Amino acid sequence: MRDDDRLLNLTDVQFGTGVVGVCDICGTRQAVVVLTKERFKLCVLDFLNKTWIKTDKKPGVPAPIYRSERVAFDTRAVSSGKAQAIVLSPTKVVKHPVVLLTPDVYGITTTLLDAAIRFAREGFEVLIPDLLKTEGVGVGHHLALRSSAQFRGGVAVGSRKVAVLLQLYGDALDYLRGRDMVDPTKAAVFGTSYGASLALALAAQDTRLAAVALAYPMPVQPPDLAKLVTVPLLFVGGTEDRSAAKARAQLLAVFSTGRVSCELVEVPGARHNFLARDLSGYEVGPAEFAWTRIVAFLKRNLSPPPPKPPVMPPKPAASPPTAPPAPKPAVSAPAPSPPPAPASSPAVPTAAG
Repeated sequence: MRDDDRLLNLTDVQFGTGVVGVCDICGTRQAVVVLTKERFKLCVLDFLNKTWIKTDKKPGVPAPIYRSERVAFDTRAVSSGKAQAIVLSPTKVVKHPVVLLTPDVYGITTTLLDAAIRFAREGFEVLIPDLLKTEGVGVGHHLALRSSAQFRGGVAVGSRKVAVLLQLYGDALDYLRGRDMVDPTKAAVFGTSYGASLALALAAQDTRLAAVALAYPMPVQPPDLAKLVTVPLLFVGGTEDRSAAKARAQLLAVFSTGRVSCELVEVPGARHNFLARDLSGYEVGPAEFAWTRIVAFLKRNLSPPPPKPPVMPPKPAASPPTAPPAPKPAVSAPAPSPPPAPASSPAVPTAAG
């Protein structure tokens, strides 16, 4: 089965193709069968009843590619035991890979919403913790991130305030893995700026991740934290971003050994927050280039293409026909030897008369 949201743009749909679409008879979106090249569709029931007539009933509106909802998940990070979040879930009925977005000091920004929509359209189940609506998380946690980055050379992942955020994001990832219609073995984290530093720290703690993507992260303390990351990592930063350059140097020093795959992408001329549509550093060209690389990285590690079917080995070349062997000459039987002549009696002399 495949979704027919773009079915009208396809030219290779053949008679008998099974799709998820709207039945031309009952108008219900369900499993349907394409009956003619004009894409006349019948549900399974009408198909079995051999309803081969056309109708003027217009199909209903296709389902959206994804849906969004607000959820509350259990967490040990705050005293209330609950945290708020937004989930974007694809409507296609298959197992979805999951991506956790780690908010920075400003909570859910336009950059994270942009990322969530892009990822959901690609088939990923996305969760964004809503720090501003979570009781127990406030200004003190935000200041802890900024002050450590400004005065200690990087985000101190071992501080008490930062540890609370990491605990909350770890619980959010557990909740996301436990949702219906997700593949818990294919999970990734993504963050920008301070949120990217938190995503790196979370990847250093969670060994079940499949990938981690960072956009212009801040430096971290300790600087060799990335040694604990055991999954492919993507770094995206601008050449005019000094903070991201320090973070890049930290990653390069760790991953230069080649123990784990690390992809470093530098965007020429881009500054900090160049993905944020509502900030002065935003540029369409560099932003779209970066989003393309980020989405491709996640799809490569979370949704790899299916294995190719085995190829039959080529048949050996036919050898040229060989002439049949010449028949052996017939061996004639030896001619029978004539019987031996009888022995003659000695002559008897006769008397003369």
